[in-house]
Amino acid sequence: MTNPSPNLISDQILEKTKKHPCYSADAHNKYARIHLPVAPNCNIQCNYCNRKFDCVNESRPGVTSEVLTPDLAKEKFVWVKREIDQLTVVGIAGPGDALANWEYTKATIEKIKETNTDVTFCLSTNGLMFPEYASEIIALGVHHVTVTVNALDPEIGAKIYKFVSYKGKIYEGSAAAELLSRNQLAGIEYLAQRGVLVKVNIVMIKGINDHHIPEVVKKVKELGAFITNIMPLIPAPGSAFEEFPQTSMKDINDLRNTCQLDIQQMRHCKQCRADAIGLLGEDRSQEFRMCNRQTPKIRTPKVEEKQYKIAVTSKYGKLVDQHFGHAAEFIIYQGDGHDFQVLEKRAVEQYCQGMEECDNDESKREGTILSVQDCDAVLTMRIGYHAKLQLGAKGIYSVEYCDTVENGLSYTVNQLTNKVLL
Repeated sequence: MTNPSPNLISDQILEKTKKHPCYSADAHNKYARIHLPVAPNCNIQCNYCNRKFDCVNESRPGVTSEVLTPDLAKEKFVWVKREIDQLTVVGIAGPGDALANWEYTKATIEKIKETNTDVTFCLSTNGLMFPEYASEIIALGVHHVTVTVNALDPEIGAKIYKFVSYKGKIYEGSAAAELLSRNQLAGIEYLAQRGVLVKVNIVMIKGINDHHIPEVVKKVKELGAFITNIMPLIPAPGSAFEEFPQTSMKDINDLRNTCQLDIQQMRHCKQCRADAIGLLGEDRSQEFRMCNRQTPKIRTPKVEEKQYKIAVTSKYGKLVDQHFGHAAEFIIYQGDGHDFQVLEKRAVEQYCQGMEECDNDESKREGTILSVQDCDAVLTMRIGYHAKLQLGAKGIYSVEYCDTVENGLSYTVNQLTNKVLL
């Protein structure tokens, strides 16, 4: 098999690549990027991954301080672009997988295009959903795609991936790794043959895939990959590999030097957060959290001064930024849609640990629901299907929202007064 012709890559794409800090070593200290965390769900479980929200001192893939809707992502882009003139790239890198949340990913790109036609869009994915969405990626005008390929050999992959969820079925072991690899490789070839610049990330895990990586590099080069990025394992607390040693940069660079003979190597990667902003070496994500932005208050009409009691999942009482099942307490607000006050904070037993499906502990979930049974509604960033049904059965309306608590409360009252309880 031969590599795609360089003629497939337009001069315009090559010019944009010069201003892409991840694809061009010369650009990383001149041009900025913004990662918009609009993709919370993931369809695989890597043994090195623990996706934890609001861990401000960590810089690794899968970490974010907030999850945004496409509308809020557009607002954030406009805000950041106004403040950082050298912003050239919009990336979607989680905190889950961009293609596992394709509806949100696509809507975000379309909305930002309405405000800016010059920005370069970039997606990061595990590649599992390439067969479904590769053609749509091209149609959407995305010309830079990063895919993480850690193994070709299913037996090696089985040591890296706990499970793969694909089309409603859970795969484990070598079957999961084989399915994932097959979809990844097919997608790389498809995209590269159509002029998309594909960067392949590879996590180097000593004793598991380090000896296998040169084979991975040769294969993705054969399929048309533009560049590979061999990255050190960062042992994430709470992950299956938390006790593994972090791969040394000497080992990384030795392997990069070996693989440089086959394809160009990225050597300036910072393994960025899913909400990273700014230059690669100067992350300004905490400066641009949505809770720091001044937003107009949503006003709703008075409704006969009816008082509503609403339970909110919020880390610090500013943003609606917690999953219903992740909450260790609810902040109980009471108000009429215009003005609210905090009545109390109620501690609950967290029933979702965030690593797998959350709706698996019936007794804990029931206890959580009973703790808010006197409320009219629950305002939360995300909520599982079964929890939502159980709340509805008790006459409690559940609202999924991602903005300030103040706006969320007003929005919830608006929903209560204009919609039938589900």
